[in-house]
Amino acid sequence: MELTVLSVACPFTTVGTEADGTAEQVLIALDAALLRAGHRSVVVAAEGSTVAGTLVPMPRLQRMPDEAGRAAVLRRVAATVARAVDQHGVDLVHVHGPDFAALLPPPGVPVLVTLHQPLDRYPADALMPARPGTHLNTVSTAQARSAPPGLALLPPIETGVAVDRLYIRVPKRRFAVGLGLIEPEKGFHIALDAARDVDMQFLLGGDVPRHPEHQRYFQDEIRPRLDPKRRYLGPIGFGRKRWMLGAARCLLAPSLTAEASALPALEALACGTPVVAFPNGVLADIVEPGVTGFLVKDAAEMAEAIEAAETLDPDACRAAARVRHSADGMAARYLALYEELVAGRAKAAATA
Repeated sequence: MELTVLSVACPFTTVGTEADGTAEQVLIALDAALLRAGHRSVVVAAEGSTVAGTLVPMPRLQRMPDEAGRAAVLRRVAATVARAVDQHGVDLVHVHGPDFAALLPPPGVPVLVTLHQPLDRYPADALMPARPGTHLNTVSTAQARSAPPGLALLPPIETGVAVDRLYIRVPKRRFAVGLGLIEPEKGFHIALDAARDVDMQFLLGGDVPRHPEHQRYFQDEIRPRLDPKRRYLGPIGFGRKRWMLGAARCLLAPSLTAEASALPALEALACGTPVVAFPNGVLADIVEPGVTGFLVKDAAEMAEAIEAAETLDPDACRAAARVRHSADGMAARYLALYEELVAGRAKAAATA
């Protein structure tokens, strides 16, 4: 069955192989996989995005709009999606952004919505779409377990990473890393404290969102903890990220919220680096204690685990990433689901 799949990205960011966001990386992996399998891929995304298939560009925003401006952008994207469905003979629409409820096309083609964020971040009514033929799936079993009673979800498809592209072998050095958006729920202030307690160099990479709460968190909790050994690097590119993950003793992930997919942890394993994490959300499923990292409950235990991470085998981490968390395996499951949805065979199960 040759399919034409329309993927819809969040309109407020570009997509491409250098994108950091989980949703953007998943979309790009599926875009390429569709073409390799002989299907057609059409992507609605911001100008400047780089895709393997056909890009339907939306104007790139120079700054984040206010609430009224955001609603106007979403209306334009929804109109573009509806036109693209007709113009490209689309068989299925796959929506990835958090504002998916505002972007659904008119009834007709089946729609798959992948929920990349913790479920409690979505409006309750968005998770109960009235549009016929709209299906929701989660990105981890842990995320599905958090679903409210009665929510109809397709089986989860675990997020995967490009294990071959991430593969690297470099000498391990005495430093730990943290990656991700610098926001309170990521708990990076705890990682900084743990690294200081064992006099370990710690490199923190990621963007500080422009939201006032995130800016205050950086100024009040992160900046005062920085010193010559504990450094904030800002956003980093793929090549630098891969080297850092490959050379680090461990990745620190003290998330204070239930992570849905924990992309940095998956990337770390693919680079041969264990993960020291709080057991929140999918992190409890990703980390195999004593093999691919350690699960801890506070800064003191994290400090101990930083030292113990030196004893873990990098090849065990790489093997876990390849077997359980590869982008190729993820893409194969999505492509099979696309065919089921187009044929009308996929069935959702109401969570208990």
